[in-house]
Amino acid sequence: MSLAHIHSGRPALKIVDQPAPRIRAVPSGTEARGFVLYVGIDEAKAAAAGTSLHRIVEALKALTNDLAPSAETYAAVALAPENSGGRDVDVVRLALQDPSALAEHRTETEELDRAHSGVVVDISRKRVILDNETASLTYKEFELLQYLVLREGRTVDRAEIISSLWDASDEDDTPNERTIDVHVRRLRAKLGRYEDIVRTVRGVGYRFDRHADVSIRQATTPSPDRF
Repeated sequence: MSLAHIHSGRPALKIVDQPAPRIRAVPSGTEARGFVLYVGIDEAKAAAAGTSLHRIVEALKALTNDLAPSAETYAAVALAPENSGGRDVDVVRLALQDPSALAEHRTETEELDRAHSGVVVDISRKRVILDNETASLTYKEFELLQYLVLREGRTVDRAEIISSLWDASDEDDTPNERTIDVHVRRLRAKLGRYEDIVRTVRGVGYRFDRHADVSIRQATTPSPDRF
Protein backbone atom coordinates (compact mmCIF):
# COMPACT_ATOMS: atom_id res chain seq x y z
CA MET A 1 0.00 0.00 0.00
CA SER A 2 1.32 3.44 -0.80
CA LEU A 3 0.17 7.02 -0.61
CA ALA A 4 0.36 8.34 -4.19
CA HIS A 5 -0.04 12.08 -3.81
CA ILE A 6 -1.99 14.76 -2.00
CA HIS A 7 -4.24 17.42 -3.54
CA SER A 8 -6.09 20.25 -1.87
CA GLY A 9 -9.25 19.13 -0.15
CA ARG A 10 -9.69 15.44 0.53
CA PRO A 11 -6.45 13.54 -0.23
CA ALA A 12 -6.42 11.26 -3.27
CA LEU A 13 -5.34 7.76 -2.30
CA LYS A 14 -4.01 4.97 -4.43
CA ILE A 15 -3.83 1.37 -3.25
CA VAL A 16 -1.20 -0.85 -4.82
CA ASP A 17 -1.23 -4.59 -4.16
CA GLN A 18 2.01 -5.73 -2.57
CA PRO A 19 3.04 -8.92 -0.82
CA ALA A 20 2.09 -8.76 2.84
CA PRO A 21 5.23 -8.18 4.96
CA ARG A 22 6.08 -10.65 7.66
CA ILE A 23 5.24 -9.40 11.14
CA ARG A 24 7.72 -10.02 13.90
CA ALA A 25 6.72 -12.70 16.35
CA VAL A 26 4.71 -11.34 19.29
CA PRO A 27 6.25 -12.39 22.65
CA SER A 28 4.33 -15.01 24.55
CA GLY A 29 1.66 -13.59 26.84
CA THR A 30 1.21 -10.38 24.83
CA GLU A 31 -0.92 -9.31 21.90
CA ALA A 32 -0.47 -6.65 19.24
CA ARG A 33 -2.90 -3.76 19.79
CA GLY A 34 -1.68 -1.37 17.12
CA PHE A 35 1.49 0.23 15.84
CA VAL A 36 3.41 3.50 15.69
CA LEU A 37 4.67 5.01 12.44
CA TYR A 38 7.28 7.73 12.94
CA VAL A 39 7.25 10.25 10.09
CA GLY A 40 10.20 12.63 9.89
CA ILE A 41 9.41 15.81 7.94
CA ASP A 42 9.28 19.47 8.94
CA GLU A 43 6.87 22.10 7.68
CA ALA A 44 9.40 23.54 5.23
CA LYS A 45 10.02 20.18 3.54
CA ALA A 46 6.30 19.46 3.47
CA ALA A 47 5.63 22.85 1.85
CA ALA A 48 8.35 22.19 -0.73
CA ALA A 49 6.52 18.98 -1.60
CA GLY A 50 3.27 20.92 -2.03
CA THR A 51 1.63 19.74 1.17
CA SER A 52 1.66 20.27 4.96
CA LEU A 53 1.94 18.19 8.09
CA HIS A 54 -1.80 18.54 8.68
CA ARG A 55 -2.67 17.25 5.21
CA ILE A 56 -0.28 14.31 5.55
CA VAL A 57 -1.84 13.37 8.89
CA GLU A 58 -5.34 13.62 7.46
CA ALA A 59 -4.35 11.49 4.45
CA LEU A 60 -2.89 8.75 6.65
CA LYS A 61 -5.96 8.80 8.89
CA ALA A 62 -8.22 8.55 5.82
CA LEU A 63 -6.18 5.63 4.48
CA THR A 64 -6.46 3.81 7.81
CA ASN A 65 -10.20 4.41 7.89
CA ASP A 66 -10.57 3.04 4.34
CA LEU A 67 -8.62 -0.13 5.20
CA ALA A 68 -10.01 -0.72 8.69
CA PRO A 69 -13.03 1.45 9.60
CA SER A 70 -13.00 0.19 13.19
CA ALA A 71 -9.41 1.33 13.81
CA GLU A 72 -8.79 4.28 16.13
CA THR A 73 -6.08 6.81 15.29
CA TYR A 74 -4.15 9.38 17.28
CA ALA A 75 -1.58 11.82 15.88
CA ALA A 76 1.09 13.72 17.84
CA VAL A 77 3.41 16.37 16.40
CA ALA A 78 7.00 16.30 17.69
CA LEU A 79 8.51 19.68 18.59
CA ALA A 80 12.21 20.56 18.73
CA PRO A 81 14.23 23.77 19.08
CA GLU A 82 14.81 25.64 15.81
CA ASN A 83 18.03 24.71 14.00
CA SER A 84 18.74 21.85 16.43
CA GLY A 85 19.94 19.65 13.55
CA GLY A 86 19.78 15.88 13.22
CA ARG A 87 17.62 13.63 11.07
CA ASP A 88 13.94 14.53 11.30
CA VAL A 89 12.84 10.97 12.05
CA ASP A 90 15.42 10.65 14.86
CA VAL A 91 14.21 13.89 16.43
CA VAL A 92 10.62 12.62 16.22
CA ARG A 93 11.51 9.31 17.85
CA LEU A 94 13.29 11.05 20.70
CA ALA A 95 10.57 13.64 21.23
CA LEU A 96 7.91 10.94 21.37
CA GLN A 97 9.98 8.81 23.77
CA ASP A 98 10.68 5.83 21.54
CA PRO A 99 12.50 3.36 23.88
CA SER A 100 15.17 2.30 21.38
CA ALA A 101 15.86 5.92 20.39
CA LEU A 102 16.17 6.91 24.06
CA ALA A 103 18.62 4.06 24.67
CA GLU A 104 20.74 5.10 21.68
CA HIS A 105 20.69 8.72 22.85
CA ARG A 106 21.81 7.76 26.37
CA THR A 107 24.71 5.75 24.94
CA GLU A 108 25.79 8.60 22.67
CA THR A 109 25.51 11.09 25.54
CA GLU A 110 27.64 8.92 27.84
CA GLU A 111 30.30 8.57 25.14
CA LEU A 112 30.33 12.32 24.54
CA ASP A 113 30.63 12.96 28.27
CA ARG A 114 33.72 10.76 28.43
CA ALA A 115 35.36 11.96 25.23
CA HIS A 116 34.53 15.64 24.77
CA SER A 117 36.98 18.30 25.90
CA GLY A 118 36.10 21.96 26.09
CA VAL A 119 32.66 23.17 27.12
CA VAL A 120 29.38 21.28 26.82
CA VAL A 121 26.28 23.33 27.58
CA ASP A 122 23.76 20.55 28.12
CA ILE A 123 20.35 22.22 27.97
CA SER A 124 18.57 18.86 28.06
CA ARG A 125 20.07 18.03 31.49
CA LYS A 126 20.56 21.55 32.79
CA ARG A 127 24.30 21.26 33.30
CA VAL A 128 27.64 22.51 32.00
CA ILE A 129 30.63 20.20 31.50
CA LEU A 130 34.14 21.68 31.44
CA ASP A 131 36.84 19.34 30.14
CA ASN A 132 34.78 16.30 31.20
CA GLU A 133 34.03 17.72 34.66
CA THR A 134 30.59 19.01 35.65
CA ALA A 135 30.71 22.68 36.65
CA SER A 136 29.09 23.61 39.96
CA LEU A 137 26.74 26.25 38.60
CA THR A 138 23.75 27.38 40.60
CA TYR A 139 20.30 27.15 39.05
CA LYS A 140 20.27 30.90 38.32
CA GLU A 141 23.78 30.83 36.85
CA PHE A 142 22.76 28.07 34.45
CA GLU A 143 19.58 29.96 33.54
CA LEU A 144 21.67 33.03 32.75
CA LEU A 145 24.08 31.09 30.53
CA GLN A 146 21.24 29.22 28.82
CA TYR A 147 19.41 32.48 28.13
CA LEU A 148 22.44 33.86 26.31
CA VAL A 149 23.21 30.59 24.49
CA LEU A 150 19.67 30.34 23.10
CA ARG A 151 20.07 33.87 21.73
CA GLU A 152 23.43 33.22 20.10
CA GLY A 153 24.92 36.25 18.38
CA ARG A 154 22.43 38.73 19.88
CA THR A 155 23.44 41.24 22.54
CA VAL A 156 21.07 40.98 25.51
CA ASP A 157 20.79 44.02 27.73
CA ARG A 158 20.69 43.81 31.52
CA ALA A 159 17.08 44.96 31.77
CA GLU A 160 15.94 42.08 29.54
CA ILE A 161 17.87 39.57 31.64
CA ILE A 162 16.20 40.85 34.80
CA SER A 163 12.68 40.83 33.35
CA SER A 164 13.13 37.37 31.81
CA LEU A 165 14.91 35.49 34.59
CA TRP A 166 13.56 37.07 37.74
CA ASP A 167 9.96 37.02 38.88
CA ALA A 168 8.62 40.54 39.32
CA SER A 169 6.77 39.42 42.47
CA ASP A 170 10.06 38.57 44.20
CA GLU A 171 10.96 42.16 44.89
CA ASP A 172 13.50 41.31 47.59
CA ASP A 173 15.44 39.00 45.26
CA THR A 174 15.17 40.96 42.03
CA PRO A 175 18.59 42.44 41.15
CA ASN A 176 19.28 45.79 39.60
CA GLU A 177 21.38 46.20 36.48
CA ARG A 178 24.62 46.47 38.44
CA THR A 179 24.07 43.23 40.32
CA ILE A 180 23.59 41.44 36.98
CA ASP A 181 27.29 42.15 36.47
CA VAL A 182 27.99 40.34 39.74
CA HIS A 183 26.02 37.29 38.57
CA VAL A 184 27.93 37.27 35.29
CA ARG A 185 31.25 37.61 37.12
CA ARG A 186 30.44 34.60 39.31
CA LEU A 187 29.38 32.61 36.25
CA ARG A 188 32.61 33.44 34.46
CA ALA A 189 34.66 32.46 37.50
CA LYS A 190 33.11 28.98 37.39
CA LEU A 191 33.71 28.72 33.65
CA GLY A 192 37.44 29.14 34.36
CA ARG A 193 39.57 29.36 31.24
CA TYR A 194 36.41 29.39 29.14
CA GLU A 195 35.08 32.57 30.76
CA ASP A 196 35.23 34.50 27.48
CA ILE A 197 32.32 32.54 26.00
CA VAL A 198 30.18 35.15 27.77
CA ARG A 199 31.15 38.42 26.11
CA THR A 200 30.60 41.88 27.52
CA VAL A 201 29.23 44.47 25.11
CA ARG A 202 30.27 47.68 26.81
CA GLY A 203 27.38 49.94 27.72
CA VAL A 204 24.76 47.45 26.54
CA GLY A 205 24.88 43.96 28.04
CA TYR A 206 26.15 40.48 27.25
CA ARG A 207 26.33 38.11 24.32
CA PHE A 208 27.18 34.50 23.50
CA ASP A 209 28.92 33.80 20.18
CA ARG A 210 29.59 30.37 18.75
CA HIS A 211 33.00 28.99 19.78
CA ALA A 212 34.90 26.04 18.35
CA ASP A 213 35.43 24.56 21.82
CA VAL A 214 31.78 24.88 22.88
CA SER A 215 29.17 22.21 22.19
CA ILE A 216 25.47 22.91 22.71
CA ARG A 217 23.31 19.93 23.56
CA GLN A 218 19.69 20.88 22.99
CA ALA A 219 16.59 19.31 24.46
CA THR A 220 14.01 17.60 22.27
CA THR A 221 11.39 20.11 23.33
CA PRO A 222 11.68 23.90 23.48
CA SER A 223 13.46 25.42 26.44
CA PRO A 224 11.02 26.86 29.03
CA ASP A 225 12.30 30.38 28.42
CA ARG A 226 11.33 30.26 24.73
CA PHE A 227 7.76 29.99 23.50
